[in-house]
Parts: sequence; structure tokens; C-alpha cells
Amino acid sequence: MELLCIQSQEHPQLPLAELNAVMECEDIAADIEVITEGLVILKNISQDNLNDYYEILTRRLGYTHEIHELIKKSNVDSFEEDVSSIDWSEYIDETFAVRVKRFHSEIDTVGTERKAGSLILENCDNIKVNLTKPKSLVRIVAFGNDFFVAIERIKLNKKHFEDSKPHKRPFFYPGSMNPKLARCMVNLSRVKEGQLVLDPFCGTGGILIEAGLIGCKVVGSDIYWKMKNGTSINLDYYGITDYRTFNLDVRELKMYEKVDSVVTDPPYGISTSTGDIEGDDIFKEFFHAIYDNMKDDAYLCMASPHYVDLEPMVAEVGFEIVEQYGIKMHRSLTRIISVIRKKLD
Repeated sequence: MELLCIQSQEHPQLPLAELNAVMECEDIAADIEVITEGLVILKNISQDNLNDYYEILTRRLGYTHEIHELIKKSNVDSFEEDVSSIDWSEYIDETFAVRVKRFHSEIDTVGTERKAGSLILENCDNIKVNLTKPKSLVRIVAFGNDFFVAIERIKLNKKHFEDSKPHKRPFFYPGSMNPKLARCMVNLSRVKEGQLVLDPFCGTGGILIEAGLIGCKVVGSDIYWKMKNGTSINLDYYGITDYRTFNLDVRELKMYEKVDSVVTDPPYGISTSTGDIEGDDIFKEFFHAIYDNMKDDAYLCMASPHYVDLEPMVAEVGFEIVEQYGIKMHRSLTRIISVIRKKLD
């Protein structure tokens, strides 16, 4: 069995890195085939695991827009015959729509949708086309002269990432991270449902919201009471109940239990949220403060500016950098997303 993933093309590396991280921490046994940027197939999935894997991926992923069960691979020469050969009664529930997406292809999108719809109607009884609210969505992806014919079993909630943008939350403060990146960073930390996530620079709680929505226990701290309180307001708004928030300096942090992951966006620049620390020292202090609050197998995912060299800082404390990805913010700043873990003895 195979799953077809249509990913965001906002960043050349993060969507695939996020997918790999979720597959790793959730023990998803599948092979990844990258067709092109934004189009990935998960292959060799057992029938017994397909539904579980499908549910996990649609619940967790941020930079993947759609996931579908792949029914058949085809091409321009055999397309009509292949579509007609499928027993659509196994896939379509009463009403359906066909949607075509192209990757480096010159095929006629509307014409292909109409042809596929007609062929499906000819070969399946008691179904109708409904273009507005279909019960079943047939997704056809064209790549060059190849076609991938798939069915959507579980809808991925893309609307959440639009509805939860920072300015739409009850408590807003400028500079908050967008929810899609926050979700990706949570996933890069390899945390699982029920585990404990810490953000020691929680700000408005964007990272903790995304961790809470995938079922994690969350704890946040911030040196500013306003931020700590605002995080609680936002977590309550999104129905997240298993959380704690604290108003304290990261250097004073002594967790009641060691955490499974740390995901954070420390302040940087002229003003910092640790009051009396300037420049790169905030990162040095952070690494020393956080180390003993993490489990031995815990990951840290963090953002930092490109001009800060994290390598000697993490090595001094006992961490190691596993992955790094750059996000161009503007001409003078690139944000680096680093995945870091404790060195195993």
C-alpha cells in the first residue's frame, strides 16, 4: 500500500524533514520516494498499518497539505483504460469530485477532471458528482506525462493554520511565529502524544498551542508576566487543558519532571527577554540552564539568527546538532532552525 503526499513548497527542505521526523518518532515503517519537490510517495506500507499511519500523519504534519491513498499509477497513453479498470465502489461513497494537480506537466487540468469523472460514472452505479461538498475526493496528480490516481480517506485540517495565525488569537504580540513553522518545529523535536514539551521562552504560546493540539502535555515559561499570562489565555482558547505556565527567568528553571523535548524561539537582537543578558550570551546561558531539565534521549528544536554560531556552545554543554535549516527572513537575516540532542554516552 502507498500514500501520496502533496507538500508545501514554501521551503525546499523543511516539509521532507518534518515528514522524516514524524515517521521516526511514530515508528512508521515505509519507504520514501521523492517524485519532485512537493510530491512524495510513502511506499511498502502494510495493509494492517495503513489507516493508523494515515491518521497519524494527517493529525501531525504542518508542511504537508494533502495525504491520499494511492490507487494506481498511470500515464497519458493508458490513463483512460487505467481509470476505467478501478473498482470505484470500493472508494466512493455516494458523491464525488475529481481534482487534478500538476507538477511540471502540460496536461489539460479541466479536461482531465471531466474525462476522469465521466469514466468513473460509467463504471460505478449509484454515485453522483458533487463539486461543492463531495463525500469522496478523487485526487489525480500529473507529473510530466505520468499520473497518480488517489483517494482522500482523511482530510488534513489546513484551515487551522490560517485560523490560528498570531493576530487571530485572543492574546497577540508582534513577532510571534507562524503556526505552520511552530508545528514543524514541534515535529522536528520527535515528541509523541502524551509526552511533555517545554518552551522556556513561550511568548504568546504559539509553539505550545501546536504541541498541545497533537496531544502533548505542555509547559511554558517567560520572564515577562504579560507573556506567561497571554500564553495561558491562548492555550485555553484552543481547548488545551494539560498545561502549566510559569513567570521566571530561564536560568532559574527547575522542572518538576524532566521533559521529552524542548521547542523554542529564544529572543535575540538588541533587546532580550532575560533582562541583563546581551548578545550571544543568552544562547550560552540557555543551553546550560536547559540541559539538566531534559531527559537523556530528549531533542531540542530551536530558532536562532544565522550570525550566532551554536556549534561550540552546544558542544561545551553536552549537546550535538543533528540537523539545521535556513529560512531567509530578509536581506540581512536568515533564521536557522536547529535540531539538537543530548550526546549519548
